[in-house]
Amino acid sequence: MIEWSETDLLIRDAIREFVDKEIRPNVDALESGELPPYDIIRKLFASFGVDVMAAEAVKTLLDKQKARAAAKEAGEAPAKKAGGAGFELGGQEGMALIAISELAGVSLGVVASIGVSIGLTGSTILSRGTLAQKERWLPGLATFEKVGAWAITEPDSGSDAFGGMKTYVRRDGDEYLLNGQKTFITNGPYADTIVVYAKLDEGDESVDKRDRKVFTFVLDAGMPGLTQGKPFKKMGMNSSPTGELFFDNVRLGRDRLLGETEEQKGTDSAKESFSFERMGVAALALGIINECHRLCVEYAKSRTLWGQEIGRFQLVQLKLAKMEVARINVQNMVFQTIEKLRAGKLPGLAEASAMKLYSSEAATEVAMEAVQLFGGNGYMAEYRVEQLARDAKSLMIYAGSNEIQVTHIAKGLLGTTR
Repeated sequence: MIEWSETDLLIRDAIREFVDKEIRPNVDALESGELPPYDIIRKLFASFGVDVMAAEAVKTLLDKQKARAAAKEAGEAPAKKAGGAGFELGGQEGMALIAISELAGVSLGVVASIGVSIGLTGSTILSRGTLAQKERWLPGLATFEKVGAWAITEPDSGSDAFGGMKTYVRRDGDEYLLNGQKTFITNGPYADTIVVYAKLDEGDESVDKRDRKVFTFVLDAGMPGLTQGKPFKKMGMNSSPTGELFFDNVRLGRDRLLGETEEQKGTDSAKESFSFERMGVAALALGIINECHRLCVEYAKSRTLWGQEIGRFQLVQLKLAKMEVARINVQNMVFQTIEKLRAGKLPGLAEASAMKLYSSEAATEVAMEAVQLFGGNGYMAEYRVEQLARDAKSLMIYAGSNEIQVTHIAKGLLGTTR
C-alpha cells in the first residue's frame, strides 16, 4: 500500500464531516471535562453503523467458537481457527485507522477512550477469555454500550508494571480477595467493565514479590469494595477521563479469572496488548501531524508580516518542509500497519515500540513547531495548535514512556530479555 484508495478517501471525508458537525463544536466542553466523550462515541458508532457491524461480528465469532466447542465435545475435528489477533476488522483496517487518525487531530482523548475500551479491554477478553466470559462481556464492549478500562499501572510501578506491582489477590476457598490500587486508568472513573492485573499472594515470603504470578480478572462497576476515583486534571488528552481505582477486599469468583485457570499468565495477555496499543500510536500521531500541517499551511498563506505572507520566509518554509517529511514517514508506518492487519498479523513488541517511539517524537516536534510558527497566537487556546502540542506530548508517555520503548527495541535487536 503506497497511498489511500478512493474508498479510503471517501471514508475520510465522511468522518471529517462528522467531526466538523459533532466534535469540533464540543471541543471546549470535552477538554474541560464538562462533557464526557461516551455519548459522542456512541453517536459516531451509530452514524457509521459500527455498532451494528460490531454486534454482528461478535455474534458470528461466538457462534463459530460454540460450533468448535461442540465439535470437540462430540469428538469431531474442529474447523480451523482463523489467524489474527484481537477483534477481526473484516477488511476494514483502513477505515479503522483513518477514523483513529481523523479523530486524533481534533480530540485525541476521544480516540484514547475508544482504544482502551475496545482495543485493550475488549481484545484482552477476546484473546484470553473463556467462551462464557466472551459471551458475558464482549457484546457490550464491542458496540460501546459498555465502557471498558484496562488497569495495570500503579502509583509505584509505571514502566516496571509487573515487577513493581503491589495489587494482589489471595485465595479464599474457591474465590479470591482483591486488594490494592491502580492509577492513570483511562476511562477509570466511568468504566462499566474493568480488566485488572494482580499478583497472587500465597503467604509464602520466600517467593520474591517481583516473581509472583500475575493473574487477570474482569470486574464490573458497582462491585462491593471497588471504588472508581474522580477524573484527574491533566496537561493534555483532557477529553479522555483518567483516574484511580481502589480495591478493598473485592470478592472475585473463578468466573472472573480470565480463562478461568491459574495456568494462564497475565503477563502474556498484557504484552499482546502493549503491541496493539503501541502500534496504534502511529495513527494517533499521524492525526496530530496532519492537523498541525493543515493549520500551519493555512496560517502561512494568510498571516502577513512586513507586507508579505510569512510562507515566503525561508525559516517558515523549513518548518513546513520538516512537517511534510514527518507526515510522509508516519503515514508510511500506518500503511505498513494496514497491510499487516490485512494479513492477520501484528508487529512484534520491538517493532511496535519502534513505531511508537518515532511517531510520538515526530508528532511532538511538529506540534511544538506549529506553536512556534503561529507565534503569540499559537500560545492561545483558540488557535488549537496549543491543544495539539499538549496532546502530542502525551504520546511520548502514553502506552509506556519512550525511554522504555528504547529498551524493548534494543532487546529485540540483541535477542536479550533483560
